[in-house]
Amino acid sequence: MEYNFREIEKKWQKRWVEEKTYQVTEDDSKQKFYVLNMFPYPSGAGLHVGHPLGYIASDIYARYKRLQGFNVLNPMGYDAYGLPAEQYAIQTGQHPAITTVNNINRYREQLDKIGFSFDWNREIRTCDPEYYHWTQWAFQKMFNSYYCNDEQEARPIEELEKAFAIYGNEGLNAACSEDISFTAEEWNAKSEKEKQEILMNYRIAYLGETMVNWCAELGTVLANDEVVDGVSERGGFPVIQKKMRQWCLRVSAYAQRLLDGLDTIEWTDSLKETQRNWIGRSEGAEVQFKVKDSDLEFTIFTTRADTMFGVTFMVLAPESELVAQLTTPEQKAEVDAYLDRTKKRTERERIADRSVTGVFSGSYAINPFTGEAVPVWISDYVLAGYGTGAIMAVPAHDSRDYAFAKHFGLEIRPLVEGCDVSEESFDAKEGIVCNSPRLDVTPYCDLSLNGLTIKEAIETTKKYVKEHNLGRVKVNYRLRDAIFSRQRYWGEPFPVYYKDGMPYMIDEASLPLELPEVAKFLPTETGEPPLGHATKWAWDTVNKCVVENEKIDHVTVFPLELNTMPGFAGSSAYYLRYMDPHNHQALVDPKIDQYWKNVDLYVGGTEHATGHLIYSRFWNKFLYDMGVSVMEEPFQKLVNQGMIQGRSNFVYRIKDTNTFVSLNLKDQYEVTPIHVDVNIVSNDILDLEAFKAWRPEYKTAEFILEDGKYVCGWAVEKMSKSMFNVVNPDMIVEKYGADTLRMYEMFLGPVEQSKPWDTNGIDGVHRFIRKFWSLFYSRTDEYLVTDEPATKEELKSLHKLIKKVTGDIEQFSYNTSISAFMICVNELFNLKCSKKEILEQLVITLVPFAPHVCEELWDVLGHETSVCDAQWPAYNEEYLKEDTINYTISFNGKARFNMEFAADEASDAIQAAVLADERSQKWIDGKTPKKIIVVPKKIVNVVI
Repeated sequence: MEYNFREIEKKWQKRWVEEKTYQVTEDDSKQKFYVLNMFPYPSGAGLHVGHPLGYIASDIYARYKRLQGFNVLNPMGYDAYGLPAEQYAIQTGQHPAITTVNNINRYREQLDKIGFSFDWNREIRTCDPEYYHWTQWAFQKMFNSYYCNDEQEARPIEELEKAFAIYGNEGLNAACSEDISFTAEEWNAKSEKEKQEILMNYRIAYLGETMVNWCAELGTVLANDEVVDGVSERGGFPVIQKKMRQWCLRVSAYAQRLLDGLDTIEWTDSLKETQRNWIGRSEGAEVQFKVKDSDLEFTIFTTRADTMFGVTFMVLAPESELVAQLTTPEQKAEVDAYLDRTKKRTERERIADRSVTGVFSGSYAINPFTGEAVPVWISDYVLAGYGTGAIMAVPAHDSRDYAFAKHFGLEIRPLVEGCDVSEESFDAKEGIVCNSPRLDVTPYCDLSLNGLTIKEAIETTKKYVKEHNLGRVKVNYRLRDAIFSRQRYWGEPFPVYYKDGMPYMIDEASLPLELPEVAKFLPTETGEPPLGHATKWAWDTVNKCVVENEKIDHVTVFPLELNTMPGFAGSSAYYLRYMDPHNHQALVDPKIDQYWKNVDLYVGGTEHATGHLIYSRFWNKFLYDMGVSVMEEPFQKLVNQGMIQGRSNFVYRIKDTNTFVSLNLKDQYEVTPIHVDVNIVSNDILDLEAFKAWRPEYKTAEFILEDGKYVCGWAVEKMSKSMFNVVNPDMIVEKYGADTLRMYEMFLGPVEQSKPWDTNGIDGVHRFIRKFWSLFYSRTDEYLVTDEPATKEELKSLHKLIKKVTGDIEQFSYNTSISAFMICVNELFNLKCSKKEILEQLVITLVPFAPHVCEELWDVLGHETSVCDAQWPAYNEEYLKEDTINYTISFNGKARFNMEFAADEASDAIQAAVLADERSQKWIDGKTPKKIIVVPKKIVNVVI
């Protein structure tokens, strides 16, 4: 029977659906294993060959664990909200829901062709009200919670309300936006609105004034990763920094738990370090600085209060409220111009850019350790969200402060004996302190650090600051609260209405609050988000339903929130919903959550290290506090797949002609390289007729060939439509089959590394599968399999493979597994092996990689159940033992020839046989050997 991959793959894909092969339910008799991919955003372009890389890698592992007897959950769904569908709606008028469904259908068609073991019965779409019901529910829980620093967990906001009525907020240790103080009497005297404003200071989901990336053309706030070089990634529109009242999530409250949790999970060290740096824990002190000739004072955070004697200027973040307070009239115009320029840069760009910019505010601050008046500057290298948005600058011992001081001619005062700061700052982590205070000035305070080590000076200063009420010792985190509002249409609606300008939650029983219809997907003429176009978007608190806006009376009917939630909202707890996707009563049933617990293997790209992977960990920890999630960490093991890059092809057009010259002849002419569609190139040889038909301007093209062929140039670049190097997996599946695609993507290199797509090697993988097939069927379609017992050589070849592949799968070294399959099949082919005893085990070992052909051959071998339910073979070390050992025979350390000996041959017998061999006589030359050294299983050295 011929290997007809098209028929075989369609047959098994159909049967898997009919027999529900991949549907899974909880089974207490089996150990669970939960495999999850970061679900895709369904773009209009569909999948290219780079997209399935991680899916194939995780699918191999899921199939392998199932064969080991685990109950494997391997779901898939769609991160269906996104700006592209909304932009398409703005351009065409087509509703984003229609675009999204069309794109999802295209994705599903492509995914099905590749043969994944996804349980599609559990499919979720973040734009489905049945799904975002639970996103809205979680948001309401966060709104109705605060974070208790003493208990280190989220608690009901009602606890605060009761405590405030009795004690005020005295002794309260809760995460908050700003430190405030009030008594019980003051609380009880406040109006409902005033109380709500105070509670907003503590809520985990809260409305707050925050700096955002505002894109006027798109009419929305953008995340940092959606902005590149001051413009929107999509559309290239200008983006500025703007302060807006936005929904935020108090992620910062969980900073320490997010850090601690990294020690309990199996992620790469590099990814953990990225998250640690993003969270940015630092211990230091908050210190008060008074403004000269003013009653104003402000707080700075420093990790090195011991360096305060070296402060020669202060720097404010451009967004700091202090800027307006400290800018003098003489400096206002210059400061305003500077602020206008910095609005165009995101925080991420400011962190990455080392260029020096700044402006003097006109004010001075008094250094509390020296009494000196130091100038207060404004610069975008200071960020408003870290610490207090104001820093003390110690240029002698900080590289950015040093560059700033050098640029603006400010004093640089060293604080470590013997350090040289003439060319660069000195990293003051070790050494003996000096100039603290300077010996040539009258001390301003009774603190002297001179002569102390750096370590001693740090502790002495912290103690002094605390005892003299100059500030407080504090742990700070770089991690910012997450901005949770977007001024878009296509996103989850907030289950929020507004009464007297304050937000209130709609009843939990009324969820989900569904996205309304709008006439336009653009912001309104008055600048409101697109939901401002909705005519039926008000909340009736009596009838608990959405009603027409004209019924708003601010008594029982109130306006609903016009913003929608950001992209990460729907992806933050989706792993829990996969466990129980059809539950209408809860996000997940406690018993089901108790069974699946968390994700055992999570596969996705490193680009999510500081976005999704932070937010989902925070979201899950909150649900853990609520008793919803049984595990505090959502993803136990994480594997980051690399990127498949494009391998572009080029043709070379002779200048001012329509003639194209082949690669190795191009240097003889003046040419322009032009990207050409890789799908009309095979092994770098251009299909000339296809090229002429590709675009109208090439219809009359002429060619200068080499050896009758047109050879294209090539380069590795990002896979993109503009470079015509996008390879559609459908084309590969049609030409070679899904099993070939699956194996070839893994054969390209280690899963976690980026590598170029190169179809030049795919034929070899396809030939391997055909050779594997030929162990079962001859060229004349004769069935070859017999029940004869296997030989030692055949068992050795098989068990060597099983051992290798078992180890490789555990390490995700799939590329070396495929090499091992090729070696084994070659060995069995040369041995003319067709023994059922061998081939059955070989099929089971290969099925995670090539499921279609293995299902077919498993069926052919007479099995009535799917090979997915077979048992993963165990290798036997006995079969791997060598019967004979090849020894190198050396004389005085120089190798001369080789001899075969039994693996268990005694040393004496080996020595005797070497001396008796006639080839030895030439090198002994009649002399008596001084000694013979036998290195077991390696070498024999005769010393003469």
